Amino acid sequence: MTLTTTHGEPPASAAGPVPGPPAAARRRKKLVPYWLLVPGILWLLVFFAAPLVYQASTSLQTGSLEEGFKLTWHFGTYADALSEYYPQFLRSVGYATAATVLCLVLGYPLAYLIAFRAGRWRNLLMILVIAPFFTSFLIRTLAWKTILSDGGIVVSTLDSLHVLGLTNALGITEGHRVLATPLAVVCGLTYNFLPFMILPLYTSLERIDSRLHEAAGDLYARPLTTFRKVTFPLSMPGVVAGTLLTFIPAAGDYINAELLGSTDQKMIGNVIQSQFLRVLDYPTAAALSFILMAAILALVTLYIRKSGTEELV
Repeated sequence: MTLTTTHGEPPASAAGPVPGPPAAARRRKKLVPYWLLVPGILWLLVFFAAPLVYQASTSLQTGSLEEGFKLTWHFGTYADALSEYYPQFLRSVGYATAATVLCLVLGYPLAYLIAFRAGRWRNLLMILVIAPFFTSFLIRTLAWKTILSDGGIVVSTLDSLHVLGLTNALGITEGHRVLATPLAVVCGLTYNFLPFMILPLYTSLERIDSRLHEAAGDLYARPLTTFRKVTFPLSMPGVVAGTLLTFIPAAGDYINAELLGSTDQKMIGNVIQSQFLRVLDYPTAAALSFILMAAILALVTLYIRKSGTEELV
């Protein structure tokens, strides 16, 4: 029996398949995501790729500001810059590593508290974590000059507790002062980049299903075992992201070393800034910038692979 509509015509399904959109329309629809990428790609080309190529060209030039710089493909600038300023490179990596470790030690408990124990105070604590971003980076660093001043309460307390004797023995302070020492620079780096550690950690911890903790308790796991076997492994993406977001800008920072340190605590960022703006040796400054970028890229890649998160590379 043939099905008919109220007008005596067969239904659409009986008349054959409904033709889809033309091939040209389908191709245009597939290209839409790629067109949406065009503004971002143009932005990267103009403000990242082009300056990178220009700096690469500058690093291979020779000359002076009076005579002008010419592209001579002088790769020796890299070897000369590295041999002369390798102490600042090592110091930058050391300070950035120390600040990253301190940020992780301080930030993980706070992120854990906000994610699992804060309750109705969670939003307030998150605001307090983000609040320093509303103040200038420079002003926050200058505030630490007052906090760590020689006659301040911090130095007097550390001196009365005989902590400065231990830090002097470790070589991170000098005498009865903290300013213009490695400890001051690391403290400034830790404070300024601590939110970059807390936010990824909180995001990673907040996503952990609380039923996993309950299941661990049902299996008679102690709180420390639950943390070691469940919480920390599941929060590793946040740990990796937080350490990268902390280490990378800390290694290239120069504000903290400039304001809280002395000439003995200069980092490679201070050298690059001086070469660009004071010495006006543009090829050396550009070469140092590329060496720093390559070193950070190598260290980050090695760290990601060792941490078992190769998908981030």
